[in-house]
Amino acid sequence: MAEEPGSEAIENDQNVLQKHVEFFDRNNDGVIYPWETFQGFRAIGCGILLSSFAAMFINVGLSGKTRPGKRYPNLLFPIHIANIKMAKHGSDSGVYDAHGRFVPSKFEEIFHKYARTNSEALTADELDEFLKGNREPKDYGGWIGGLSEWKILYYLAKDKTGLLKKDTIKAVYDGSLFEKMAAETTKKKHK
Repeated sequence: MAEEPGSEAIENDQNVLQKHVEFFDRNNDGVIYPWETFQGFRAIGCGILLSSFAAMFINVGLSGKTRPGKRYPNLLFPIHIANIKMAKHGSDSGVYDAHGRFVPSKFEEIFHKYARTNSEALTADELDEFLKGNREPKDYGGWIGGLSEWKILYYLAKDKTGLLKKDTIKAVYDGSLFEKMAAETTKKKHK
């Protein structure tokens, strides 16, 4: 069966999912520890409480999945960037494929299906519909993962009118949004 145009994943040496998370590898050693996740969230302007919650939730949830073949959990909860594709949860959009590559047709599908108010953005209600539409039966971990990551994104990145814009969502998928938010946070601190 032939793939429809635009449904193929974009190939490159470092998959897009790795780029998405590498901002949080504060010392660039290929491993993200909870304190680095915390520092990354603080760098993008999050408060201490959200940064602490995110660090524990993300690292505890993903560490074991990125450490295949390890018999015992590492209580420092490291996330190995090279294996981040193994931590992809269910009930997601499919914008990252099983190899961590970006799938343009799946990204566009989000807006074709759910963006009713503005074809280039999602409202809070449309985001809720999107999350419900991606739920797989009895995939409670995937539901929680998707809900938490998308609600945090909406909270941090919506515009003044309450829209989560398409270019912002694409920037979070490729990781560039985090660099931009960190630069804006630094600029605000130096005013």
